[in-house]
Parts: sequence; structure tokens; C-alpha cells
Amino acid sequence: MNWDRNILTDSGGYQVYSLSERRKIKENGVKFKSHIDGSYHTFTPENVMEIQRVIGADIIMAFDECTPYPCDYKYAKRSMHMTHRWLDRCIAHLEKTPFEYDYSQAFFPIVQGSTYKDLRKQSAEYIASVGAEGNAIGGLSVGEPAEEMYAMTEVVTEVLPEDKPRYLMGVGTPINILENIALGIDMFDCVMPTRNARNGMLFTAHGTINIKNKKWHDDFSPIDEMAITFVDIEYSKAYLRHLFTVNELLGKQIATIHNLGFYLWLTREARKHILAGDFASWKNRMVQQMNKRL
Repeated sequence: MNWDRNILTDSGGYQVYSLSERRKIKENGVKFKSHIDGSYHTFTPENVMEIQRVIGADIIMAFDECTPYPCDYKYAKRSMHMTHRWLDRCIAHLEKTPFEYDYSQAFFPIVQGSTYKDLRKQSAEYIASVGAEGNAIGGLSVGEPAEEMYAMTEVVTEVLPEDKPRYLMGVGTPINILENIALGIDMFDCVMPTRNARNGMLFTAHGTINIKNKKWHDDFSPIDEMAITFVDIEYSKAYLRHLFTVNELLGKQIATIHNLGFYLWLTREARKHILAGDFASWKNRMVQQMNKRL
């Protein structure tokens, strides 16, 4: 890849969750059928650790089961305990397997427990007891209301140590990111800025734009006057809408560059306001602005 910056690899737990019609989950691991060629594969805590080690990622994730939403309590509890047992197996494999590269890998276990506060607290306590370099929160942003996500995040961040990165997996919208930063989250990952860009949705500091809408047909103003990235002032809304209308791939590329640039800007601004001591007031103002359809 010739990528000289950090790489984080996922363990496959969420990807297996997304193949719900093609997999069987058992204590040993998960057997699933490829959506590409129909071949069968098995993920275990041990071989998932080995795959991530060989890739050489800087941050590697424990193997977990991502429960669906909604999920009944008994299943969520059983799944959580299995995730904890899988975590023990991940750690045992890492301890006995030498690393091949000239740098260390950070290992993050994953909190589960669906949307049940007692399970989330119990899981967070177990994960914190491992003493890993960082800790992740999984099983959210899978269809539950945002309020449920925030409630579960708050329960978990009250338990996980403050001096280690707290990573909320699969989140989210710009508003989700700011609200979860306020709850103590340090790291995020999400396909939303790129996937929504490919579908014509642009995120801005003043609200979201559906560039496919007719209203932008004769709007020759810049895509975003804040000019966070070069595409924002290089191209007009009308031109970008035209590219989407004729299904020209350049449109998806421009929208993707814009959204990625905006997400980077938003998180950098959040950091500045945290250091300045006025994050809460800035966050509330930004959430109000961004919660608009332009």
C-alpha cells in the first residue's frame, strides 16, 4: 500500500454480523459463506489475531460478536459473555505469538451488551480489567435511536479509564460525533462521509445538502464557501448536481473529498475548543446549525 501512517484493522465481528443470513456463530468461532463466490470460511479469535498481526496494523481489534438491534436480554447477555471468553483467547494467542515487525501493535478489546445498561456496565468493567492500550465500544449504531446510543456510551465511558483512548465503532453523523466527544469518546470510524457522498449528501457546518435536488440546478455559488477543501470553491453546486444527474464518477469523487475534508475540519475544531475550554457551548451551537436541511 505504501501507506506510511497509522493503520487500524477490524476483527471481522461486525462484518460477520452484516452477513446474518450466511453465518453460524458457535463457541469456537464463526463459520460464514462468502457473498462473492459462495466459499466457506471460519473466523476464530486465534486466526483473526493472526491475520491482523500479519497485516501489521498499528491498532488491532479483539474478535467479538456484534448483536443486532433490537436484541432480547438473554441473547445479549449470552453473547456478551462469549465475547469476553473470545477476548481471553485473543490475549492468550497474542502472548504466545511473536510479532514480525519492528514496531508494536496496540490491542483494543470491545465492550458489548446491546442497549442494556447493566450489561454495558458489566462488559466495560471486564474490558477495563484487561489493561489494554485502548478500549472500544461496539454494537452501537446498528439501528437504535441516537438517544439509546448516547445513553449506552455514557454508561461505558463512566467505567473505561480516561487515560486510554476510547473508541466508538461505526459512528457516525457529524452530530453523533460531537455528542459522543462530549461524553468522552476519543476515536471514531464510519463509512458515512464517503457512502453518503456517493449518494449526493454533503455535510456542512450549516446543515446537510442533497445535491441531487432541483433547487441546485441554477445555483452557481461554491459548493461550500467555508472552503475547507479545494473542491469547495473550485466547483459550483450546479455543476456538482449536473455530474450526479448524468452519473459522472467525478461527482462522487468531489462530494467524497468535500465530506472527508469536513469531518477532518470538524474534529480538529472540536480539539481546539476542548483545549480552549469552551467545547460545550461551541458543540451546542454546531449541533443546532448542522441539524438543518439546506
